[in-house]
Amino acid sequence: MRFDVLTLFPEFIQSYCEFSIMKRAKEGDVIALNTVNPRDFTEDKHKKVDDTPYGGGAGMVLMPQPYIDAYDSVEKLENSITVMLSPQGEPLSEKLVLDLAKYDQIVMLCGHYEGFDERIRDIIKPKEISIGDFVLTGGELPALCLMDAVSRKIEGTLGKIESAHDDSFSNGLLEYPHYTKPRDFRGYKVPEVLLNGNHKEINEFRLAQQIERTKSRRPDLYEKYLKENED
Repeated sequence: MRFDVLTLFPEFIQSYCEFSIMKRAKEGDVIALNTVNPRDFTEDKHKKVDDTPYGGGAGMVLMPQPYIDAYDSVEKLENSITVMLSPQGEPLSEKLVLDLAKYDQIVMLCGHYEGFDERIRDIIKPKEISIGDFVLTGGELPALCLMDAVSRKIEGTLGKIESAHDDSFSNGLLEYPHYTKPRDFRGYKVPEVLLNGNHKEINEFRLAQQIERTKSRRPDLYEKYLKENED
């Protein structure tokens, strides 16, 4: 998977991929990262990429020329998708992450200030994705969330790809609780069923925990799960 990120702060994106699992994925050629700074493409001698909005209003708007030229500079693979990180976009979900993981390349546009000049959308026609109903100061954090989530679904990123299969939302439920040594910590003991080696009972216990946890913490997901699993 190749990630091409248009950002005014390339170091922010690059630094995240120098740690932990993302670093291992990059060094193992599971993912590749390329950052493009629209400031490098501006025709303004002061490297300006934003200006005041027509019609008035607070804030500054990102200009089309630097972003379009920066986008055009990115070599597109045949199996590629372009994403704009935006609070107006489709909410990022497990299903959407799995769909994105099928591509060989994801080009991402990170916004700032009051957002993009609308003509950037009109010309590039990106898929807009949101990480929630709130507004951040820039698109870098959402881009990293997307990169991290998608990378987990690619063979070679995690030690075992099965780890991703058991994540929260993978079957429509929140993940079951985990335990490790010691068996007894301050009076809190590991459930006996996890110690007996009976994998059928363990799987049944874990599913029951997923259902109960989802019911109490995310009743919206629980109701959806019931409808999809009426039997």
